[in-house]
Amino acid sequence: MSDRRYLLDTHIIIWAVDQTHKLPKGYLQLLQHEDQCVVSVISLWEIAIKKSLGKLKVRDDLAEYLFKTGVSLLHVELPHISALHDLPHHHRDPFDRMLIAQAATEKLTLLTVDRHFAMYDVTIA
Repeated sequence: MSDRRYLLDTHIIIWAVDQTHKLPKGYLQLLQHEDQCVVSVISLWEIAIKKSLGKLKVRDDLAEYLFKTGVSLLHVELPHISALHDLPHHHRDPFDRMLIAQAATEKLTLLTVDRHFAMYDVTIA
Protein backbone atom coordinates (compact mmCIF):
# COMPACT_ATOMS: atom_id res chain seq x y z
CA MET A 1 0.00 0.00 0.00
CA SER A 2 1.21 3.51 -0.82
CA ASP A 3 2.16 6.19 1.71
CA ARG A 4 0.37 8.72 -0.47
CA ARG A 5 -2.55 10.59 1.08
CA TYR A 6 -5.42 12.04 -0.91
CA LEU A 7 -7.32 15.28 -0.36
CA LEU A 8 -10.84 14.94 -1.73
CA ASP A 9 -12.30 17.87 -3.65
CA THR A 10 -15.84 18.71 -2.61
CA HIS A 11 -17.53 17.15 -5.63
CA ILE A 12 -15.54 13.95 -5.14
CA ILE A 13 -16.86 13.72 -1.56
CA ILE A 14 -20.44 14.11 -2.78
CA TRP A 15 -19.99 11.60 -5.58
CA ALA A 16 -18.25 9.09 -3.31
CA VAL A 17 -21.21 9.11 -0.94
CA ASP A 18 -24.19 9.21 -3.30
CA GLN A 19 -23.13 9.09 -6.96
CA THR A 20 -20.22 6.68 -7.39
CA HIS A 21 -21.04 6.28 -11.09
CA LYS A 22 -19.70 9.83 -11.64
CA LEU A 23 -16.27 9.08 -10.18
CA PRO A 24 -13.35 8.83 -12.61
CA LYS A 25 -11.97 5.36 -13.16
CA GLY A 26 -9.42 4.58 -10.52
CA TYR A 27 -10.81 6.99 -7.93
CA LEU A 28 -13.19 4.41 -6.49
CA GLN A 29 -10.27 2.09 -5.81
CA LEU A 30 -8.30 4.91 -4.13
CA LEU A 31 -11.32 5.83 -2.01
CA GLN A 32 -11.51 2.28 -0.67
CA HIS A 33 -8.37 3.06 1.36
CA GLU A 34 -10.15 5.43 3.74
CA ASP A 35 -7.10 5.72 6.00
CA GLN A 36 -5.33 7.51 3.12
CA CYS A 37 -8.23 9.89 2.41
CA VAL A 38 -8.44 13.39 3.83
CA VAL A 39 -11.46 15.72 3.86
CA SER A 40 -10.92 19.41 4.47
CA VAL A 41 -13.18 21.34 6.80
CA ILE A 42 -13.36 23.76 3.84
CA SER A 43 -15.30 21.19 1.82
CA LEU A 44 -17.71 20.58 4.67
CA TRP A 45 -18.19 24.34 4.98
CA GLU A 46 -18.86 24.65 1.22
CA ILE A 47 -21.38 21.80 1.35
CA ALA A 48 -23.18 23.33 4.35
CA ILE A 49 -23.44 26.73 2.63
CA LYS A 50 -24.71 25.31 -0.67
CA LYS A 51 -27.12 23.00 1.12
CA SER A 52 -28.55 25.87 3.21
CA LEU A 53 -29.05 27.92 0.03
CA GLY A 54 -30.91 25.04 -1.62
CA LYS A 55 -28.20 24.62 -4.28
CA LEU A 56 -27.19 21.15 -3.16
CA LYS A 57 -28.98 18.08 -1.91
CA VAL A 58 -26.89 15.78 0.24
CA ARG A 59 -27.65 13.54 3.15
CA ASP A 60 -28.08 15.34 6.47
CA ASP A 61 -25.51 13.15 8.18
CA LEU A 62 -22.81 13.54 5.52
CA ALA A 63 -20.01 14.57 7.91
CA GLU A 64 -20.83 11.84 10.41
CA TYR A 65 -21.07 9.28 7.61
CA LEU A 66 -17.67 10.28 6.24
CA PHE A 67 -15.89 9.97 9.53
CA LYS A 68 -17.40 6.58 10.25
CA THR A 69 -15.55 5.40 7.12
CA GLY A 70 -12.19 6.39 8.59
CA VAL A 71 -11.24 9.45 6.53
CA SER A 72 -9.21 12.15 8.28
CA LEU A 73 -10.33 15.73 8.80
CA LEU A 74 -7.99 18.54 7.78
CA HIS A 75 -8.45 21.84 9.61
CA VAL A 76 -7.32 25.22 8.29
CA GLU A 77 -3.98 26.16 9.82
CA LEU A 78 -1.78 29.24 9.52
CA PRO A 79 0.61 27.64 6.97
CA HIS A 80 -2.42 27.00 4.71
CA ILE A 81 -3.40 30.66 4.90
CA SER A 82 0.17 31.71 4.08
CA ALA A 83 0.20 29.38 1.08
CA LEU A 84 -3.14 30.80 -0.05
CA HIS A 85 -1.71 34.30 0.06
CA ASP A 86 1.10 33.28 -2.32
CA LEU A 87 -1.11 31.24 -4.67
CA PRO A 88 -1.42 32.54 -8.25
CA HIS A 89 -4.93 33.63 -9.23
CA HIS A 90 -5.60 31.01 -11.91
CA HIS A 91 -8.86 30.08 -10.23
CA ARG A 92 -11.40 32.32 -8.49
CA ASP A 93 -13.32 29.84 -6.35
CA PRO A 94 -12.24 30.57 -2.74
CA PHE A 95 -13.04 27.04 -1.52
CA ASP A 96 -10.99 25.44 -4.28
CA ARG A 97 -8.11 27.86 -3.74
CA MET A 98 -7.90 26.87 -0.08
CA LEU A 99 -8.00 23.17 -0.98
CA ILE A 100 -5.11 23.77 -3.39
CA ALA A 101 -3.17 25.65 -0.70
CA GLN A 102 -3.81 22.85 1.80
CA ALA A 103 -2.78 20.14 -0.66
CA ALA A 104 0.43 22.00 -1.51
CA THR A 105 1.29 22.66 2.14
CA GLU A 106 0.52 19.15 3.36
CA LYS A 107 1.96 17.38 0.28
CA LEU A 108 -1.39 15.72 -0.44
CA THR A 109 -2.53 14.39 -3.81
CA LEU A 110 -5.80 15.97 -4.92
CA LEU A 111 -8.71 13.90 -6.13
CA THR A 112 -10.63 16.23 -8.45
CA VAL A 113 -11.99 16.58 -11.96
CA ASP A 114 -11.72 20.37 -11.88
CA ARG A 115 -9.37 21.27 -14.75
CA HIS A 116 -8.35 24.53 -13.05
CA PHE A 117 -6.42 22.61 -10.38
CA ALA A 118 -3.87 21.49 -12.98
CA MET A 119 -2.67 25.10 -13.33
CA TYR A 120 -1.17 24.91 -9.84
CA ASP A 121 1.88 23.20 -8.47
CA VAL A 122 -0.03 20.33 -6.85
CA THR A 123 -0.25 16.63 -7.56
CA ILE A 124 -3.53 15.39 -8.98
CA ALA A 125 -4.42 11.70 -9.09
